[in-house]
Amino acid sequence: MLLRVRVTLPDRPGALGQVARTLGVAGADIVQVVVLERLGGRAVDDFTVVWPGASRVERLLAGLAAIPGVQVDGVWKAIGAPVNGGHDAELLAQVAANPVDGLATLVDAMPGLLAADWAAAAVVPSDWASRSGGEPQIVYASWRAPSPLHLPEVTPLRARPLTEPGGARYAVAPFGRAGLVLLIARTDEDELPAAAFHVTEVDRVAQLVRAAAVILGDRLDVVTQPV
Repeated sequence: MLLRVRVTLPDRPGALGQVARTLGVAGADIVQVVVLERLGGRAVDDFTVVWPGASRVERLLAGLAAIPGVQVDGVWKAIGAPVNGGHDAELLAQVAANPVDGLATLVDAMPGLLAADWAAAAVVPSDWASRSGGEPQIVYASWRAPSPLHLPEVTPLRARPLTEPGGARYAVAPFGRAGLVLLIARTDEDELPAAAFHVTEVDRVAQLVRAAAVILGDRLDVVTQPV
């Protein structure tokens, strides 16, 4: 199976190679490495690896934990290898080519772009600031979204990551129109702890949502009822 492994490690020569060797010794075949952050002498890297289904992931985690200065931030199943910004432009072109289905196109594509489980577009109530609870109204959800789908309480002010007490991780970004927000989710599965959305991932979601809002324009203002 394909796994995504996120690690924080010292940003010094040899550290990345040591992590890569440890993954290989544990039985993982590295497909791709993406650097999410380099700051203050530390780096955050995503490794996409092919992992033998019969092997226990604890073996991999134990090997990484033995490396001085290395912290495992999450391990979760991946649909495919990370995709680059060129795919973002391609997605926006698809949204522009068929604006009638533009919102659905965006929502369906986001889990694959961000190594997430599912995504949904929802409308936050206009009186959200005075409410003590309640869920956003679901407009459209990707095919892997659970049914029934219960969303966390969100406010449409800014893009940000969220983590529920039950463990679900979200990236949330507002469209800036009609209280519409996009939520992308990662959940733990088979005792694999998914990583929270990194700030660079949240920024990527926000940029895509802002661009889609410009492309779709007034079409988003009438999206207030579930499909």
